[in-house]
Amino acid sequence: LMRHGRTTANATGELAGRLPVELDETGRGQAARAGQRLRALPLAAVVSSPLIRCRTTVELALPGAGVQVDEGLTECGYGTWEGRPLKELAKEPLWGVVQQHPSAVTFPDGESMAAMSARAVATVRRWDERITAEHGPDAIWLACSHGDVIKAIIADAMGLHLDQFQRIVADPASISVIRYTPGRPFLVRLNDTSDLASLVPPKSSGNESDAAVGGGAGAGA
Repeated sequence: LMRHGRTTANATGELAGRLPVELDETGRGQAARAGQRLRALPLAAVVSSPLIRCRTTVELALPGAGVQVDEGLTECGYGTWEGRPLKELAKEPLWGVVQQHPSAVTFPDGESMAAMSARAVATVRRWDERITAEHGPDAIWLACSHGDVIKAIIADAMGLHLDQFQRIVADPASISVIRYTPGRPFLVRLNDTSDLASLVPPKSSGNESDAAVGGGAGAGA
């Protein structure tokens, strides 16, 4: 699982949602560096969210790769929250529910977090079954998606309730690895950027216990 690189919305602290925001220069560099590691792997398939920030990330990381697009990997539908500053959204009554009880959240004119989780997990498991059938159980494949989507997939692999998924971090251009087996999934790697700078805590948003809705801009941003 790879999250897209940093975007212009990440940099300005806005919730992009399904808006067609582009990678900024930092994000383009992140994607290229991720590609240096990914190109060492014999990837059987590359699948991407349809949003431009994911498709650009994959194009920069793996030029010439045959990318397949799947709507099941698209960002959560944040409805009327899309495009608004996170600092403003943090004042909404729904924000606290997103933080503590996300399984109960349906965004105004948007998608529920439970529905996002269900379709993302189903999409990844369907692709894993298909690729395993075509290429064998040792096949490696890549899915490029979004912060909350990746967190939901990881939570499922760890056997966590969705209400605990805000404890997981998925930074821009990070790579997380899940190995699915007949008995159980294994979380092999989490939020790996191979960049020690990512260990520096992000700038305070006023409440250090709040998770970054949408995934955030990463450390130091």
